[in-house]
Amino acid sequence: MAAKLQNVAPFYEGWQFTNERMIERIGALSPEQLGLRAAPNLWPIWAIAAHAAMVRVYWLCVVCKEPGADRTPFTDPANEGWEDDLTHPRRSGELVSALESTWTIVEDCLDRWTPAMLQDDFRRERDGQIQIHTRQSVLMRLLTHDAYHCAEIGQTLGINGLPEVDIWTGRAPTLPAGRS
Repeated sequence: MAAKLQNVAPFYEGWQFTNERMIERIGALSPEQLGLRAAPNLWPIWAIAAHAAMVRVYWLCVVCKEPGADRTPFTDPANEGWEDDLTHPRRSGELVSALESTWTIVEDCLDRWTPAMLQDDFRRERDGQIQIHTRQSVLMRLLTHDAYHCAEIGQTLGINGLPEVDIWTGRAPTLPAGRS
């Protein structure tokens, strides 16, 4: 008889690479580089990274009622916070800390949630309607949200002649050329 899967973490293995690569790139950027925008009407890199981190807290702690917001810089994730204040640019250390601390909430959920829990639903009011979300839909939303904003940061860096965020680094073992 096969062992019963205890949590959902194996299904989401690899997601952490996006967070790790984003942390590596954000941590290496100067304040000027963090202020780069893909277009004048779009957010600067620092705001994109801050938003990506905060959304994890909003969905997991506010919508799904998970603990951990107090371990992050987003103490009131249901309302506007420092990530929304475009007049106060953030430095790489603050952003790295936000990405690291919010990732611990993701990891906690992946380690604690079981496959049977993925269809538990949560309600969120938005625009006068009640939306119903499951743990599975929240995890998929967060995974794709991270990827979307990581790519947005990478594109902004690229159009400004800087190295992108390479989320594929470290995902697959490599061999020297000529070996199979």
